[in-house]
Amino acid sequence: MNARSTAKRSIVFFLVPEFTLVAFATALEPLRIANRMLGYDAYTWRLASADGRPVTASCGATINVDTSLDEERRKLSGADRPSMVVVCSGVNVERHYSKAAFGWLREEYNRGVAIAGLCTGAHILAAAGLLSGKRCAIHWENLPGFAEAFPKVEVFADLFEVDQNIYTCAGGTAALDMMLRLIAEEFDDNLVNRICEQVLTDRVRNPTDRQRLPLRARLGVQNSKVLTIIELMEGNLAEPLSLVEIADEVDLSRRQIERLFRQEMGRSPARYYLEIRLERARHLLIQSTLPVVEVAVACGFVSASHFSKCYREVYARSPQQERVDRKQLLAA
Repeated sequence: MNARSTAKRSIVFFLVPEFTLVAFATALEPLRIANRMLGYDAYTWRLASADGRPVTASCGATINVDTSLDEERRKLSGADRPSMVVVCSGVNVERHYSKAAFGWLREEYNRGVAIAGLCTGAHILAAAGLLSGKRCAIHWENLPGFAEAFPKVEVFADLFEVDQNIYTCAGGTAALDMMLRLIAEEFDDNLVNRICEQVLTDRVRNPTDRQRLPLRARLGVQNSKVLTIIELMEGNLAEPLSLVEIADEVDLSRRQIERLFRQEMGRSPARYYLEIRLERARHLLIQSTLPVVEVAVACGFVSASHFSKCYREVYARSPQQERVDRKQLLAA
């Protein structure tokens, strides 16, 4: 154990309604296990909500808390000031934006308290003005909308990011990796390895490890040429490549590509390309306030009318209706 073995850290977990329970649990449990391994309470924590009332997670489980934002503000000037605040968020994050929470987070940060965001917690940190010019991580599903909403933030589909005194992670089990990295900085790798053994994981993943399954596993496709073509498509959504350009990149003929896609994907390459562009568009419609025409352009459609026609064919609703339904859900 190194010279920092007597380090103590107090953490406030701020629970936002509809937070993701798995990210919260995998951030908290390593601290409990660390205390057990160390033989003393190196880490203490308390749970907070906006009003001090219990908070319901996205899975429906309701969690009791210890304090409210008003109480946390009072603690900020005393001995109970935390060393870190962890914002635990999840689905429908914009629905739970709070000016009071934004102001409190800025107060904590300006007093030297580290700030972390789990899952869509980065949305709240960015809306509070804490991520401008900084690197952050967010779940791959939320990345397109986040990038459009907060263009001044350097957002990545990494597992987690640390930029000065701001910590963000993509959610899920990435919270475990981020907290283990924090524990390693304060103690040593021996403690981290013992925690890994307790939670049955074999290592701390690197921040830049992939979030999503490799294409081969995600799509159940084994043909390396098809996988390379799909990677090209996913990397060129705003300005779609022509089939001729793709053929030149992979050294195949158009006819060979057509045949491979029908064998491996059950549809033409043009149809598959269209579907992944529309999937990106759906994320932007749900997660951003971009006008429909700008969503169309961002996903490689030459006109809003063509975009609407294609969208309706795949999702049985117009882009406008998708957004209306989303607004009604947030207002419910």
